[in-house]
Amino acid sequence: MLKSVCFALALLAAGAGVAAEAPKGSLVIIGGGLRPENAAVWEKIVLLAGGKGARIAVFPTAAQNPAREGGNAVAFLNRHGAQAFLVPVAPLLAGSDVRKAADDPALADAVRNAGGAFFTGGDQARITGSLRRPDGGNSAVLDALWSMYRRGGVIAGTSAGAAIMSSTMFYDPPLDVVPILKHGVVDGKDIAPGLGFIGDDVFIDQHLLVRGRFARMLPVMLDKGYKLGLGIDENTAAVVGPGREVTIVGYTGALVLDLSEAGTDKAQPLFNLSNARISYVDNGDRFNLASRTYVPGPGKEPVDRSMREYREALFYTDILGNTSVVNLLEKLVDSNLERATGLAFEGPTSRAPERGFEFTFSRAPDSREFVTNREDAWSIYRIRMDVRPVRMRQPLYTVE
Repeated sequence: MLKSVCFALALLAAGAGVAAEAPKGSLVIIGGGLRPENAAVWEKIVLLAGGKGARIAVFPTAAQNPAREGGNAVAFLNRHGAQAFLVPVAPLLAGSDVRKAADDPALADAVRNAGGAFFTGGDQARITGSLRRPDGGNSAVLDALWSMYRRGGVIAGTSAGAAIMSSTMFYDPPLDVVPILKHGVVDGKDIAPGLGFIGDDVFIDQHLLVRGRFARMLPVMLDKGYKLGLGIDENTAAVVGPGREVTIVGYTGALVLDLSEAGTDKAQPLFNLSNARISYVDNGDRFNLASRTYVPGPGKEPVDRSMREYREALFYTDILGNTSVVNLLEKLVDSNLERATGLAFEGPTSRAPERGFEFTFSRAPDSREFVTNREDAWSIYRIRMDVRPVRMRQPLYTVE
């Protein structure tokens, strides 16, 4: 009972800060795996924090080894011109009392007066558990973060530091994707309140294309009433400005899931979805969360419909594989076909191995596709996505 009450209080706290004042700052939401040599992302964080000499508070709160992870982040930011400093609010940091540190007035002032903050990866539950008090209220340091963000500072986070950006987050270690499609999620166990910096209308997930996590976002979005989902891939950042325009910076891109006009068949007890929209936003692309408009990055041109490469049926046996969904979308828009299909299922030793899911992607009247001249960078907007449960044969195959 107490856990449920604290969960509800945390939800209220996550939303209350956003409603009080529209932030003037920016977010840099990184999908994990941020490499030291990814100068575009590191430099963007420093620039948004105020440029050369900017003070950036580094939170190693989620890390298994906070001293090492925090020290690395400080060094990388300083290499690009910042004056970063470590914030000793981390449950696994030797010699630190996390509850005392989170309410330390001097530490809160340092965070409030900084130009930005950076959250390392790890376990996102350590972040929310450290920055919120046991009663669900904000610690002094969390209030300072909100103050800095509202004033115009930047809050950046990678992996676990990205998960906390929305008002709902997956717990870590996360469930695999197919079990979520099969069995759903449980509040307080599989998902929990995040810190809600992006607002309460966008759901965030990370490690997206590498781990096929776009599919696990869908049941949570339906359950929690989210109409927009933003999933960012590794070594890539979604930079969200005060006007709520998202710019993609980094190695690959992100997926935007739009359920504004989506529906479900409530007579079907298993997960299903119809008429959703999925978009792939590439490095340099922009997407406005308020107007839901897309602008392709520099050098992108509309796909020449007379120069289609793929003419055979498009079918993937594992739509959740590394970058599979984007690869299939690229082939769809580079074909003369109207739809492509992929499956998601588990092995014979899983719980309910006969349950699988069919994902169908099809062109819609409002779909748009862009590509660079060399055809190595695609932008694909508003492809229709439908999901329905299917029965997998058991055994799936036999040896000849």
